[in-house]
Amino acid sequence: VKCHTFITECTFGLPAFKWTPQKNVFEDINNWWMENKMEGKTSVLFGYSLGKAQRLLKYLDPSIGKIYTHGAIENMTDVLRPIVDFPETTRVTAEIKKEDFIGNIVLAPPSAHGSTWIRKMVPYATASASGWMTFRGARRRRAVDKGFVLSDHCDWQELLTAIEETGAEKIITTHGYTEIFSKYLREQGYDARTENTQYEGELTEIETIKEKSDIE
Repeated sequence: VKCHTFITECTFGLPAFKWTPQKNVFEDINNWWMENKMEGKTSVLFGYSLGKAQRLLKYLDPSIGKIYTHGAIENMTDVLRPIVDFPETTRVTAEIKKEDFIGNIVLAPPSAHGSTWIRKMVPYATASASGWMTFRGARRRRAVDKGFVLSDHCDWQELLTAIEETGAEKIITTHGYTEIFSKYLREQGYDARTENTQYEGELTEIETIKEKSDIE
């Protein structure tokens, strides 16, 4: 839609963020699950309860094994099942035995990592699906074995493409690398500025990414 002023988030407004095609990412996730199964481990995959978890679930390969879900994720998924064709899932309950998890995959919110809830899944391998997995430092801070770069946000090039296709001359950037991104846009001839919002969200992740080597 053509416009004069365009307001955009820029959570991943750095050239370092360049998404791999989704098909490739899910092949990697399913291969990781299969490898863990062969090693007699439970695969625990972390993603936000609403949105990210369902995106992950949609493309998991149920032929590899059983898909278990944390209660928070199962509740959200139940709401969406009438309109989305999801694989079958099993809610994690106290009655499920430790050996039942081995070789299978568990979808859980990031908050479950390090909790008593996850202990009954030992031995397990952990992974997180997020755009932040681009940075090695983010993987270390989340203390996961594997990181899959997957995000619903635009990457650097997608942000620039969206701006270009609006034809807008005035750009307002919010939420993310606002100063860096708006400075780059000004260098390209746009009338760009930043605007603060009340929403914090993933900004805390941005603030913790300080390793110069990672950003470069």
